Amino acid sequence: MFGYEDISLHLAFPAFYFFLALILLGGYSYYVYRYTIPPVSKSKKIFLVSLRTIALLLLLFIFFEPVLTFTKKVILKPINLIFVDNSRSMRIDDGTKRENNAREISEAFLSSPITTDDEVFLFGDRVRELPEDSLVNLNFNDAVTNISQIFSSIDKAEKNYASITMITDGDVTSGSNSVYAAKNLGLPVFTIGIGDTSQIIDIAVRRVLSNELLYSETPTTIEATIQQTGLTGKSVMLSLLEDNVIVEQKNIIMDKAGIQNESFTYTPKTPGEKKLTVNVSHLPKEFSSANNSKVFYINVLSNKVRVMLLAGSPSSDAEFIKNSLKQDKNLNVKSLIQISDSKFAEANNNAFADSADVFFMIGIPGSNSPADLLNKVYNRIRNERIPFFIVITNGTDFNRLNNIQTELPFILKNRPTGFGNVQPYIAEENKNNPIIQNNAQNIMSSWNDLPPVYQPDYDFLPKPESNVIAKVKINNIVVNSPLIVSRSFSGRRSIAVLAGDIWKWKLQTVRKRHDLFDRFILNSLKWLNASDQDKRIKISTTKKNYSVGELIEFTGQVYDESLNPVTNAEVKINITADGKKYELEMQSTGNGLYEGQIRINEKGDYTFNGQVFLDGTQIGSSNGRFNVGDMNIEMVNTRMNYELLNLLANETNGEFVFAKDYQQVIDKIKDIYSRAVKDKILTSDLTLWSDEWLMILAIFLFSLEWFLRKRSGML
Repeated sequence: MFGYEDISLHLAFPAFYFFLALILLGGYSYYVYRYTIPPVSKSKKIFLVSLRTIALLLLLFIFFEPVLTFTKKVILKPINLIFVDNSRSMRIDDGTKRENNAREISEAFLSSPITTDDEVFLFGDRVRELPEDSLVNLNFNDAVTNISQIFSSIDKAEKNYASITMITDGDVTSGSNSVYAAKNLGLPVFTIGIGDTSQIIDIAVRRVLSNELLYSETPTTIEATIQQTGLTGKSVMLSLLEDNVIVEQKNIIMDKAGIQNESFTYTPKTPGEKKLTVNVSHLPKEFSSANNSKVFYINVLSNKVRVMLLAGSPSSDAEFIKNSLKQDKNLNVKSLIQISDSKFAEANNNAFADSADVFFMIGIPGSNSPADLLNKVYNRIRNERIPFFIVITNGTDFNRLNNIQTELPFILKNRPTGFGNVQPYIAEENKNNPIIQNNAQNIMSSWNDLPPVYQPDYDFLPKPESNVIAKVKINNIVVNSPLIVSRSFSGRRSIAVLAGDIWKWKLQTVRKRHDLFDRFILNSLKWLNASDQDKRIKISTTKKNYSVGELIEFTGQVYDESLNPVTNAEVKINITADGKKYELEMQSTGNGLYEGQIRINEKGDYTFNGQVFLDGTQIGSSNGRFNVGDMNIEMVNTRMNYELLNLLANETNGEFVFAKDYQQVIDKIKDIYSRAVKDKILTSDLTLWSDEWLMILAIFLFSLEWFLRKRSGML
């Protein structure tokens, strides 16, 4: 009927009640007009009864919420999807005529489609449609091969897809091989292999292992895996280069096993991001030199973090804190402990104060602390923004401490009159503070159950920008006074423990096998030495090495001084290399995250500077580097990836064939097509009860009835 298989009406309540109500309403309308004053003609009675009955019926209709359902059956013809690899690896000249085979097979599918609904696509760094008259677009110029995009681009709910055919060498250089995603689609995948599966004479740097973070002037080992076929016994030169300058070279003999590990000892001289290359020399009979190098990047830190511990007198606090710091082998810890007016333990460390990255001050300044030492430390804290950790003890001279009042995280109000026993109390809002984390099962309890320490009877007020990590607890009563307070403001960082004898905390917690004390000291150091800007602004590329023309993706994170995400910043990236300049503006994706993309078609080592603006004012920047073109990732693997293509076919009930046998795939797909026609039932609902025209019509009918009654003089 009208092209529909079925038209049905559904009510919210059983139809029996509807018809019963209909009969009652009809009887009521008849009863009302059975006798009229004045009497009217029979035809007018019938008309008035009809008007009221229909109007009441419409109201009843609305009450029963009627829904009109239309059902139609649609024949879905099967669609076969063909994907052609357009990446640069299809240009490899391995004697199998990759380009010619790919074009011939593609033309066969385009010129004589199995159905008129076949869809043909190119894939490489992205998936795009290939019309029948556009074989010219098959230029094998994509910088990478991403097979996973094929399966993520297919939506089975939209159409009746019957099969997937891939014409490729199977060399995946981006994304994943996506066997699992292909299997979940439930479609047979036919793979037509392009290229040669046999081993060729070649040598390649397959893998490089190194630490991503190194310290300058600290030796490290870099290990490279070299793989060869057909070159056993040959001598080659293996080189390690830093920013294209040779660091170390060695002659190696190719092992008969075909794979061997070789190592270099590398000592970075200066901090910063370094581009390193492992390169093996090219031999005359070698198939390709494109895979003879491996480029990678490492981040070299400024030597070990230099920590200077200063103490106004020998104490358990100084000794315990020093031992905690020395547990970290990446720290260079020196101490200077005053033992009399003019005598210091380890006095030869005095000059270390000139280069220290972080100061730990225990009971200093004391009343007899040398003025020249204090001035040196204070000047570095004020002028160079050196972060510091200070412990207030009974030896602290508060008058001399006022010389760096502007740098302290607290304000001193009254003169000390004595010391009192206090315990720390960590409030709920600080339970995730990185400074107090440790291995206890209940971190807050581990802190709140610590033994008392000695605090001066002094009025310590936290500065507005400071964070009170722990408050004072006396006799289990929490006092609104700070015990541990931190401050991060305008690039300056400090932590103050406003009590002495904190060594007691370690004695208690070590019996419980808790690392509370050591972690507190080391976490404090990490927090002090962390750059605010590094935390607030981070811009980087998704990887370090790109092929020419490959899409370069940037990701960014922007936070304010309170580490809240900034969603409305303006993020501009300037990219430069040897006179070449590019600009990119990143787009916000919400929650402080930003992204941007650019293609660069020229080789080079590129540096980028990302500048972040908020309301026209620059709030920070982030730098980095990447390489374009030193590695042609599509030329690294020169043989067809038969294993992957065969696995994809087997796991999806498809079939793998070599290029010369592509007609087998066409025959298989024809067979699938004949059995893949599907019926799809389409239903649409019309909710009559929510249609305002029903109410309008009911009101109109009641109004018309009332008008006719009045015209006839009826009561």
